[in-house]
Amino acid sequence: MDRLLYAAVLKGDVAAFLKLVEDRKTIINEITTESLNTVLHLAARFGHIELALEIVKRWPEMVMAENRDLETALHEACREGKVEIMKLLIETNEGVVGKVNRRGESVLFVACERGNIEIVKYLLIGFQWLLMHEFDAFTCSIHVAAAAGHTDIVKEILQVRPEFARKYTSEGNSPLHLACSKGHVETTRELIWYDPDLLYLRDHKGWTPLHWASMKGRVGIIGEIISINLESVEMVTNHGETVLHIAVLFNQFEGLKYLMEKLNIIRLVNVQDNDGNTVLHIATAGKLTTMVTYLLKRGVDVNAINGKGYTALDVVESDGSNSTALQIVPALLEEGAKRCDQLPPTSRDIQEVIRRNLISHNPTPQNMESPNQHRGHYRKKSHRRLKQIELQNEGLRNARNTITIVAVLIATVTFSGGINPPGGFSQESGKALMGRNPSFKVFMVCNILALFLSLGIVNVLVSVIPFKRKSMMKLLVATHKIMWVSTMFMAAAYIAATWTILPQGGGSRWLRIELMVVGVGCTLVVLVGLGILLGNQWSRKREWRRKKGKKMKDVTPNDSMNSRVGEMHFAHNSRDDSSSNSDIDSSDHGYHVY
Repeated sequence: MDRLLYAAVLKGDVAAFLKLVEDRKTIINEITTESLNTVLHLAARFGHIELALEIVKRWPEMVMAENRDLETALHEACREGKVEIMKLLIETNEGVVGKVNRRGESVLFVACERGNIEIVKYLLIGFQWLLMHEFDAFTCSIHVAAAAGHTDIVKEILQVRPEFARKYTSEGNSPLHLACSKGHVETTRELIWYDPDLLYLRDHKGWTPLHWASMKGRVGIIGEIISINLESVEMVTNHGETVLHIAVLFNQFEGLKYLMEKLNIIRLVNVQDNDGNTVLHIATAGKLTTMVTYLLKRGVDVNAINGKGYTALDVVESDGSNSTALQIVPALLEEGAKRCDQLPPTSRDIQEVIRRNLISHNPTPQNMESPNQHRGHYRKKSHRRLKQIELQNEGLRNARNTITIVAVLIATVTFSGGINPPGGFSQESGKALMGRNPSFKVFMVCNILALFLSLGIVNVLVSVIPFKRKSMMKLLVATHKIMWVSTMFMAAAYIAATWTILPQGGGSRWLRIELMVVGVGCTLVVLVGLGILLGNQWSRKREWRRKKGKKMKDVTPNDSMNSRVGEMHFAHNSRDDSSSNSDIDSSDHGYHVY
C-alpha cells in the first residue's frame, strides 16, 4: 500500500484520502503487504467513521472485500467494538454478516471473543441465525465468551439459545468447564445458577468442571462449586481419579489444602484410582515434599498398596538417588511407613499359600512359601514375562520392516532385469534378441511374477498397520509366504536368464546342469533347515497346549477340593493360562519360527 495513503487512513484524514484518490483513481485498490487489508479494513479497525462513510458511498463493493484471513471489514469493526462502523457496513450490504474467516469464525464469534457486549446484543437481536450456524461447530461463541470471562455475553447467548449451556467443544468441554479452568468466578456462578446440573457434565476424559478447577488450583471456583453442590466432589474421572488425585497430580497444593480443610473428605484421601494409587502414591512418585508432609498429617494410609503391589515407601525408594526422595523417606518412616515385603500377610496372601501347598505333592511346612516371598517372585515373574512380550513385539516389528525392504529389493532387481533382458536388444527393431528362446520365455514369466508379487507385498505392508500381536502374526505369515514364492520366482528367473545366455553345445551342457544342481540344492537346504525349525516349533506348541489342557482339566472347582481354596485355585489358573502367549511360553531358544 502507498505510504501516503496508509498515513491518511491511519489518521482518518478524509481530505488527504480524497485528494490521493483524485490524483490516482487506482490507488483505492491498493492493499497492505502482509495482511492484504484494504483501506476499508483499516478504517474499520481504527474507528474512522467519516472515512468509512466516504469509502462505502463511492465504492460499496468494498464492504465484501476480504483480506488474507478471509475477513471483511465487518470482522475488524466487531473485533474492535466499533458499533457505528458495524451498523454502516451492515446497512450498506447485509449479506456481509454471513461471512466467516479462514478459521470459520463469524462476526458474532470475534465480538464475543473480545467481549464487545453492544455489538453482540445488536447481532443477536437482528441476526439470531448466526447462532444456528454454530450449532454443528465444535467451538462456538459461548465457549470463547466463557473462556474469556465475559459473563454478560454468556447470559445474552443463553437467553437466545438455552441449549448452548451444554454445548461441547471438540475436546468435550462445556462452557462451564472452560470458565472453571480459566478461574472466572462470576461466569461460573452464572452458569451454575442457570443450571446446577451442569456440574455433572464430563469431558472426554471423564473430568467434571470441579476436576478442571482442581487441576488449575482455582480455589475461588472450588469454593463456589462446593457451596452449591457437594455431590460433585464424589465424582471420579474415567481413570478413577478424585479431585484430590487431580490436585496432587498437577501439584496444586493450595487447592488440595482448601479441599481438605473446608470439607470433611478424609475418606477420599485413601481412595485408589484404577491403578490402585492413592494421593500419597502420586505425591511420593512426584517427589512433592510439601504435599507428602501435609498428607501425612491428615491421616492418610501410609501403607496402602497400589496395583503393582507397592506402598508409598516402595515408590519413593525406587529413586533413592534423588535428593528430594531422601527428604521424603524419613517423614514416611516417622509415620510408620513400610515396604510391601515388611507388611504382615493379608487373608488373601494366606489363602494363596494354602492353595499352593494343597496342590503340592509334598505339602510339608518346609515347602511352604511365605506371602512376601510369593509376592516378590510373582512380581519378578511378571516383569520377566512383560520383557519377553515386549521383545517379541519388537521382533515382529523388525520382521515386518525386513519383509518390506526385501520385497522392495526383489522388485528393484526384477524390474531392472525386465527392462534389460538377457541377450540384449536388436539395434534395428528394439526387440529382445533371445525372445524366441524357450528359456527366455521362462525368464520373463518368472521375472514378472516375482516383480508383481513383491509389489503386492509392499502395498499390503504399507497399507495395513496392525496394532494387535495376533493380527501382526497373521499379516507376517501371509506376506512371508508370498515373499518366499516371489524369491523362488526370482531364483528361477536367474537360472533361466543364465541358461539363455550360455553358449549352445560342447561343455556348456554340464555347466547348465551344475547351475541347476547348485541353485536348486542351496534353496532346498535352506527350505529343509527352516522346515525342521518350524516343525520343532509346532511340536513344542502342541506339547505346551497339551500340558496346559491337562492342568486345566485336573484343577476344577467340582473335584475333591470343592472348597473356597479349590475355587481360588481354579480361578487363578484359568486367569493365568487363558491369557498365555503360546509362541513365548512354548519356545526355549529365544526365537520362534513362523
